Amino acid sequence: MYKIDEATDKEKYILLVPSMLDAHFPLLKYAFYSKNYRPVILENEENITDTGLHYVNNDMCYPAILNVGQMVNALKSGKYDLKRTRLLMPTAGDACRGSSYSWALRRAVENAGFSEVKVLTLNVKGIEKDAQMKLEPGMVLRALFGLFYGDILMLLVNQVRPYEREPGAADACRQRWIERLSEDLKTGKHLTLHHMKKNFELIAKDFSEVEKTGEVKQRVGIVGELYIKYCHIGNWNVIKKLEAEGCESHTNGLSWYVMYYIDSHLSESGLFMKLLYTIAKSFIGHLQKNMIAVMKKYGFYTLEKFNVLKKEAAGYVSFNSRVGDGWLIGAEAVGHCLHDCPKVIAMQPFGCMPNQICGRGLYPSINRKLPQGQIVSVDMDSSGSELNVYNRIKMLVDS
Repeated sequence: MYKIDEATDKEKYILLVPSMLDAHFPLLKYAFYSKNYRPVILENEENITDTGLHYVNNDMCYPAILNVGQMVNALKSGKYDLKRTRLLMPTAGDACRGSSYSWALRRAVENAGFSEVKVLTLNVKGIEKDAQMKLEPGMVLRALFGLFYGDILMLLVNQVRPYEREPGAADACRQRWIERLSEDLKTGKHLTLHHMKKNFELIAKDFSEVEKTGEVKQRVGIVGELYIKYCHIGNWNVIKKLEAEGCESHTNGLSWYVMYYIDSHLSESGLFMKLLYTIAKSFIGHLQKNMIAVMKKYGFYTLEKFNVLKKEAAGYVSFNSRVGDGWLIGAEAVGHCLHDCPKVIAMQPFGCMPNQICGRGLYPSINRKLPQGQIVSVDMDSSGSELNVYNRIKMLVDS
């Protein structure tokens, strides 16, 4: 396995990756390392919307505008050697940003005067093979561990921070684990299922021991498009807003999306690949089941494992809605309403068809069928108002 040394810039290319997964990228970034690539998770936020709108039609979805704006501004910053810089457009290979937005980024990069910078895609469907980032076994293994460690740390810190007696205690606990797990990911040590399950137990126990105030606060679920759900830039810091309103938020883990993608987008593959994906789904499901069991053991909230969540959603959502985040959006809303999270904020980029149809179009129906739940829908857009979004959140919290 490739040995990672963050102190030495020895890789062939610098790989610029736009902000997308706040909770996961501190660990998941190590999956992008190889002898060819040294990843840099971009943190620049100033004026990225204006830059994105300059190079991308405003009818395109908000995440595409933010991604393009952030990467073009990074190239303009002068921080990177353009001759050895590559851009990675986060894609899965399906419709929407999964395929067409890599073209939009290439056009923007060329119009901005950086035609020598190549745009890569990360997909499992073989789209644009000449630009497809090559995955190595070590990268996939690190991605698996980064995925689940990112999940459990995100799920726990969001449930502990609103109740911590000492401000900053939950974030400090998370940071200790990030530093500890980063060493394993960099060196390639302890990347075994035994250690992962052992760490699940230790992480959950550690967070359960953070001293809490004993308050009772309402829990609010967050569902929606992938970027908007997991990136503070795209959701306008909705988690901080909810905590300021005296609430606890719950954003479901990324492993549920990975299983949804395998289940819905790869089910029509050839016989061999279908068998491979079935095995992968079963394997990931096993780890997810273990993670959930440990969290429940220590009294933490979580949605049910993917297969159970899908069964719960039957009759409320159509499993034929598979474009982008598709039926998973409605399924997560149903899961929250059926359990201990009756209030849900559904966030979608304005003009995002999968979210408007597969998500927003279902919310009135779900509310009628599950009257114990409340789903409030908000649109995030470059021309939108944060005040309007915050007011709708305030209405949900106070109702």
